Amino acid sequence: MILEINSSFAFKLGDQPTDNLLQFEAAALSDQKVLSAKTHVSDPEHFTRVPAQDEVGERIWVRAKGECKVQYEARVEVTRKAFDIGSARLLKPHELPGHAVEYVFDSRYCQADRMQNFVADRFGKYTGGDKIVAISDWVAQNIAYEPGVSSAATTAFDTFGDRRGICRDFAHVVIAFARASAIPARYTSCYAPDVEPQDFHAVAELYIADDASEDGGSWQIVDPTGMADPAKTVKIGIGRDAADVSFMTTFGFAQFRNSSVDVREAA
Repeated sequence: MILEINSSFAFKLGDQPTDNLLQFEAAALSDQKVLSAKTHVSDPEHFTRVPAQDEVGERIWVRAKGECKVQYEARVEVTRKAFDIGSARLLKPHELPGHAVEYVFDSRYCQADRMQNFVADRFGKYTGGDKIVAISDWVAQNIAYEPGVSSAATTAFDTFGDRRGICRDFAHVVIAFARASAIPARYTSCYAPDVEPQDFHAVAELYIADDASEDGGSWQIVDPTGMADPAKTVKIGIGRDAADVSFMTTFGFAQFRNSSVDVREAA
């Protein structure tokens, strides 16, 4: 599956040079190949790339002032194989490899400790991948997708109480529920053609037993919004939650102007 991506966003900085950390490009991974890509940032004083979280994708340091516009276009081939989560086995905590362990801990937006009683009562009867399916289904059925109702301060516990949010919030609740069950879960930013309205998207990834993997497990996409088919999802980056993988983090004054995302299957 080849996807064509065109995205852009603009922001205004102050009169003094300001550092900004950006992450919006498709990551080069074993199951997605970047066939071509072009990135343009208007008039930066400094531009450099650094490895992103767990070396999934890259971040870009941009130091600039005044008006700044970012444009990105790419063609990416996704070769991700289908994975039956429902029939998979869950790894016990002592079986987890080191790189997955940090993703069972609480993080800024995903307070798993506050979810433990609910998760035990609601999902304790499930075993294996059926627990993950039940968690995703619960979020899909009990949280309304409503743009504009959450903010950068909204946590998984807030969304759990309000019962509404956007893709970021849906992913945070799945992650918190999974971690409350001792299942490693991480936040993944991505592009997908069926996202409506088109925008930067977010899904959860859970670490599940996988006999085909050298370390006994693999990260599998879980999207309770139903808008991201793993076979048509292009990953940008990963982190403990949204704080780790924002497409723009600024270290000074910044006024966000606009953004545009267009993702489609190649003809």
